[in-house]
This record gives sequence, C-alpha cells and structure tokens, in this order.
Amino acid sequence: MAERRDPDDVVLSPHERLALQRIAAELSADRRLARRMEQPHPGSRRLWLPLSVAALACASLVLGVAGIRTSDPAVICCFAALWPVTLVQGFRLLCRITGAARRTPSPWL
Repeated sequence: MAERRDPDDVVLSPHERLALQRIAAELSADRRLARRMEQPHPGSRRLWLPLSVAALACASLVLGVAGIRTSDPAVICCFAALWPVTLVQGFRLLCRITGAARRTPSPWL
C-alpha cells in the first residue's frame, strides 16, 4: 500500500497516521470543543456587543431627552421600546466582563 502524502509532501508512517486518527476521533467526540469551533472567531464577535451597547445607550439618551423636552408620544414610545433592549444588552456585556456568562451558561445570553 502506497504512503499517503499531504500537501506539504510529508510522508507519515502507518503508526503516525493511526495516532493522528485517534487524536481526531477524541477531538470530534468532545462536544464542548465542537461547539466552540463552530462559533465565529471570538475577537470579531467580542467587538460587536460593546459597540451595540454604546450605540443603544446613546440612542436611548437622545430619545429620553427629546421625549422629556417635547412630550411627543411617538418619541416617548420609541424610548420605551429601545430602553429594555439597551438594558438587556448592557447586562450581557456586564456578564461577559465579570465572567459570569462562562460560569453559568444560559440559553438567553
């Protein structure tokens, strides 16, 4: 049986191939690792939550001040709809910063 070659032209012995297959089987059996590997890169995802919290907080502040100054029901309703979203996202960010999200996984966060 001919030896298989990888793209780097490295020849593996049957013992090495068997060892790599065992390692791959063990890694594929680890469900937590598989879930983490399916998620997007943490560096790219970590930036979105703080930016969204900052944008939501600014929008909520503007709508809150505009609602108080103008007493326009449409502006007050927009503030009332946006404020809970801002609080939830802020709570998620706080959980991430404190590490509580890693200790207690929740389907909501």
